[in-house]
Amino acid sequence: MADEREVLTYELFGNAVQDLARQVVDSGYEPDLILSIARGGLGLGMGLGYALDVKNLSAVNVEFYTGVDERLEVPIMLPPTPAAVDLAGLRVLVADDVADTGKTLEIVRDFCAAHVAEARMAVIYEKPWTVVHPDYVWRRTERWIDFPWSSAPPLVDRRGGLAH
Repeated sequence: MADEREVLTYELFGNAVQDLARQVVDSGYEPDLILSIARGGLGLGMGLGYALDVKNLSAVNVEFYTGVDERLEVPIMLPPTPAAVDLAGLRVLVADDVADTGKTLEIVRDFCAAHVAEARMAVIYEKPWTVVHPDYVWRRTERWIDFPWSSAPPLVDRRGGLAH
């Protein structure tokens, strides 16, 4: 069915974090910093930080999706971005919710490549058509994903006041 969706609950999210952390540990990778892609990767980055005992967390804002299956032509990295000097020589684990087109991960990977010792990527979901294949993936799907933090409409519409 075309309208079937992958539904991630908070309980499954907890399982995903633990499974991804186990994948990282089992691979022998020891990140110095977890770089979350905002907004979708923030929860995963925090969870991985606790599970891997990494207290050095940072975020990068990338705007790409504007709605359900609606996106800008290319992702845009929004300021503030982490300073290159703060990343120099570090082993970085990039965290995001989904590798859909892979374009968001691609722009962050390219940003990191010039500065860090090594960067690996962890995502909850990977789509088969992504141009970037993360190192650590919890599940693969072709479906649209309902995340627990974004499946309900916001309480506030920043373009027009309180939502109804």
